[in-house]
Amino acid sequence: MTRVLIVDDDPVQLRLTAEVANRAGFKPLTATGGEQALSILRDDSTIGALILDLVMPDLDGMAVMEAMAREGLRTPVIIQTAHASLETVVTAMRQGATDYFVKPVAPERLIISLRNAIKLDTLEAAVRSERSRRSGTFTPADMIAQAPAMARVLSLCAKAAKSTIPVLVEGETGVGKELVARIIQGTGDRAGKPFITVNCGAIPPNLVESVLFGHKKGSFTGAHADQSGKFAEAHNGTLFLDEIGELPLDIQVKLLRVLQEGEVEPIGATRPERVNVRLISATNRRLLNLAKSGEFREDLYYRLNVFPVYVPPLRERKQDIAELVAHFIARFAAETGKRILGVSPDGLALLQTYDWPGNIRQLENTIYRATVLSDGAYLETIDFPQIIAHTAGRDHAMRSLDNINVPASPTHIDNAPARTRTQHPPDTQPQPDRFLDNSGEVTALAEIEREAIVFAIAHYGGRMSRVARALKIGRSTLYRKLHEYGLADTAQSDAA
Repeated sequence: MTRVLIVDDDPVQLRLTAEVANRAGFKPLTATGGEQALSILRDDSTIGALILDLVMPDLDGMAVMEAMAREGLRTPVIIQTAHASLETVVTAMRQGATDYFVKPVAPERLIISLRNAIKLDTLEAAVRSERSRRSGTFTPADMIAQAPAMARVLSLCAKAAKSTIPVLVEGETGVGKELVARIIQGTGDRAGKPFITVNCGAIPPNLVESVLFGHKKGSFTGAHADQSGKFAEAHNGTLFLDEIGELPLDIQVKLLRVLQEGEVEPIGATRPERVNVRLISATNRRLLNLAKSGEFREDLYYRLNVFPVYVPPLRERKQDIAELVAHFIARFAAETGKRILGVSPDGLALLQTYDWPGNIRQLENTIYRATVLSDGAYLETIDFPQIIAHTAGRDHAMRSLDNINVPASPTHIDNAPARTRTQHPPDTQPQPDRFLDNSGEVTALAEIEREAIVFAIAHYGGRMSRVARALKIGRSTLYRKLHEYGLADTAQSDAA
């Protein structure tokens, strides 16, 4: 559930806005001032949007946005205020606000604004991530890795980035091993330098040596010009050798020499060439098992396995699925021109119960297919028939497809029935508003204060020192109010 921070010094407006956000499926957090809002934003980078009042006593909305810009806090901001002017609107938009409206605002208008802001933020995050990847400045902030299982991976990346130690990234296919390698490069001294990727399993065996080390003109049939290898292209940067377990044994010998001597010898060259390359290798099979079976040279294994990093599969980090799905929907909706806002709760629950043998790459392809085929505003469970077939069986998937309401024959526009809308069961009993009495009038301030004191005494077990601190009043003031409201008998002495 996406969390939304609502900032307003008016408690009634704060409560009303929070209730609108809650009914729309968001989880509202509230703050009564700008300083408190900045503190929350600094501590929690997962907040999806910020609804900000402009006029506040401690720090106004404009100052909050200026502080966010200085500190690099990119949470999208929606401005709401009771004082509107053209100059204020222009200034707020220049400060980075995504939307602006005047109180009171219709709930539908607020919900649409929230959804658009969150979708825009997700798309901007995808663009920033791609820009960082291309520029060689990829960092942990650009990777969706909030699950506890990824904490050790990011910690090891930070340590590996501080040196040029050879790194071996192990993990199943599609878990994001290349992104881990880019984080190591993007947070180290070689950030912004060349990052060359080679898939060792995709190169024909007779061309591996030429691709990696290069060749000279005339060294073999078809060598019409000098060709620099991937090691030369990665000079002063990083070379990422993906699926290194697929390298032929004769090339493994030459790779070992490159790692030991720091120089390559192109095919047909008369002398070796010096290269300065940071090597990061990756594999979806245990190199130790390949070394034991003789498929991989043991001496090369020990040369590569200096700093191993294991990337857990998606089934062990399901906490990231919701954010990954939102990321892929925003990206593919923009690419295909679809107006898809997200995934339904049932659809997300289905995706989170699946084990994803193909990991993130399979999830990406699944969302891409659903985005292309969907005609609704949200992806539903019916948009993932392959996942349903894998989890509940093919028969269940076919039955779910049969349940789609498709007319048996064409229906003229004059006879078209009304669309069936999902009916949500009404609340069994409406909850009374705590600020209204039985007659519907606003409760007197003294009664509200009395209820707050009674609640605080019960909550803290009668410890008056703790109650006074929580209510931000002195103990003498608290005892005076207890006598005023006839609550003196509930007081308990405490030694705190």
